Amino acid sequence: MKKITFLIVVLFSGIFAFAQVAPDKYFIQFTDKNDSPYSINNPGEYLTQRALDRRAKYGIEITAQDLPVNPQYIAGVEALGADLLFPTKWMNGVTVYTTDPTVIENINALPYVDGVSLMVSRYDPVKKALFMNDFSDDKYKSENLKSGNSVSSMNYGFGTNQIEQLNGILLHDDGYKGEGMVIAVLDGGFYAVDSQPLFDSLWANDQILGTKDFVHPGGSVFTESGHGRMVLSCMGANIEGQLVGTAPKASYWLLRSEYVVTENVLEEYNWVSAAEFADSVGADVINSSLGYIDFDMPVWDHDYEDMNGSTAVVTIGADIAESKGILVVNSAGNSGGNPFPWIGAPADGFDVFSIGAVTSDGDRAGFSSIGPTADGRTKPDIMAQGQGSAVADEGSGVTFGSGTSFSSPIMAGISTCLMQAFPNRTPAEIRAAIKQSGNNSSSPDNYMGWGIPDFMEAYSVMTTIEIEEENGEIINAYPNPFTDNLTVELNINGATEAKLTLMDINGRLVFSDSFSLNGSSTQFEIGNKISQLPAGVYFLGVNSIEKFEVKRIVKNF
Repeated sequence: MKKITFLIVVLFSGIFAFAQVAPDKYFIQFTDKNDSPYSINNPGEYLTQRALDRRAKYGIEITAQDLPVNPQYIAGVEALGADLLFPTKWMNGVTVYTTDPTVIENINALPYVDGVSLMVSRYDPVKKALFMNDFSDDKYKSENLKSGNSVSSMNYGFGTNQIEQLNGILLHDDGYKGEGMVIAVLDGGFYAVDSQPLFDSLWANDQILGTKDFVHPGGSVFTESGHGRMVLSCMGANIEGQLVGTAPKASYWLLRSEYVVTENVLEEYNWVSAAEFADSVGADVINSSLGYIDFDMPVWDHDYEDMNGSTAVVTIGADIAESKGILVVNSAGNSGGNPFPWIGAPADGFDVFSIGAVTSDGDRAGFSSIGPTADGRTKPDIMAQGQGSAVADEGSGVTFGSGTSFSSPIMAGISTCLMQAFPNRTPAEIRAAIKQSGNNSSSPDNYMGWGIPDFMEAYSVMTTIEIEEENGEIINAYPNPFTDNLTVELNINGATEAKLTLMDINGRLVFSDSFSLNGSSTQFEIGNKISQLPAGVYFLGVNSIEKFEVKRIVKNF
């Protein structure tokens, strides 16, 4: 039986009267995508060539999930009097608003409508999204911030520490600054990005590919909030001696999905629609400095049990985005010092790269949200500077802010550069290499995750895999793929101490053993120790005095 999901509180007259101040917003869930004019055999109608190239590179099939919402269904909803907001093909529905309950009753009676959810919005100028409680404060100017002290050929200005802490400068010096890569920034507004000189090079070089407003259809994203400006500057600012971001040569889509004056569950659907758009235009990376736990209407609040990677709409959408070949980077959250200290959605996603915050000295910032997820997974994944981060002000200079909203884009930008260096590696493999390089990777926990990564070590891991696939001379593991038994053969000359490690695709250490090598070739049987592991991709590494090598292996289903 079809249903209309209403908030119980609207039965009370006071709330009901308040709901009439602004149009009521609804999500219309469709039953199917039958009789659609679109076909998986002609994806060029709804995906750009860049999006298709990304799928082809990673071997990702086009499925019915990629098909747009049936336009006939959308037209039928509109014909009954509802004003359309945005469709979401991954969720197979459309958001609308109307003040007329009869319109909703008629829509719910349509044969292709599975149900309707009411999402009442109420104005609250003080309420802000959980993850947007970041602040700028000049007191951080004295907090061990470096300005132009790097040995790099570039002068990063006040942004030196936040890239140097990740050992990312050498990646830039090797020529990887984001050229040819596309980052979609999902945020609440980009006030002054069109006038702040720190972004002049982005505009001059056509690195701003476009904008889209998923809150105010057809609106300008350069209004309401400067949060997106500060976030973007962590990646794209580019004035030497003042502020250079972690991906100054990347291209950007600026997408508003967050309405900063309210906290409405509708914004989760906006996020998914924006992520779908990012997918369709061929984005390589999504940075989302947003997150959802509490809402203006408490009936929509997420409990800790919802932080399981499978419940929140925004989390489901984020994991789908990753399945399309996009690296999804998201703030862990700023509630670490609160009674509810846990990460929020979509940072709880299985494939979402969740970023916590550290100080300029590398200590965990007290506000940085913690794990585990409700189903027991370690979160956050890794850490970057999020306290005293250098960001663009609304004028022509630099200010300093705190929040995981800034650690996320700092990480997203430099991760994009690593993806540029290894264009055929999947987002999962990129994440695994970065986590493996973290200073806490030997014992990840729910405060620091895998720690602060070293991007030159991550680069070394990825390079080793590339070399191994070319000649296979350092580590030989067979059979590969394996089912139960795995033999490892190491070709290291001379006597030395070494350590063998096995990490899963998420960078989690699943096996390690130390041993002595006394000859030119040593074999190890480790199948009995890993036979119970789930099927999937793993990274087999050996650490010795002279070498650090990694081999990619696969366990069969």
